[in-house]
Amino acid sequence: MHSDIQHEEALLEEVLFETGPIREIVLHNDEVNTFDHVIGCLVDICGHEPIQAEQCAWIVHYNGKCSVKRGTFDQLEPRCTALQNQGLSAEVQ
Repeated sequence: MHSDIQHEEALLEEVLFETGPIREIVLHNDEVNTFDHVIGCLVDICGHEPIQAEQCAWIVHYNGKCSVKRGTFDQLEPRCTALQNQGLSAEVQ
């Protein structure tokens, strides 16, 4: 009986990891990175199609920022860190 409770608690933790509050990675404009670099990072790190990555790059250019990926914090944090490691200005909100 005790094992069943532990199993249910572990399952609940796993579900919460996958279904926590939805957040987003916001990419901010900078004067350093090229369009090609930003597009490449969005394709490689966020899984964007090239046209989607290009559209996000233009939105960032004209609006100063753009939401580039949605998910739970646990899903987004490693991607956000990877974008930052590539010199991009990004944050999870």
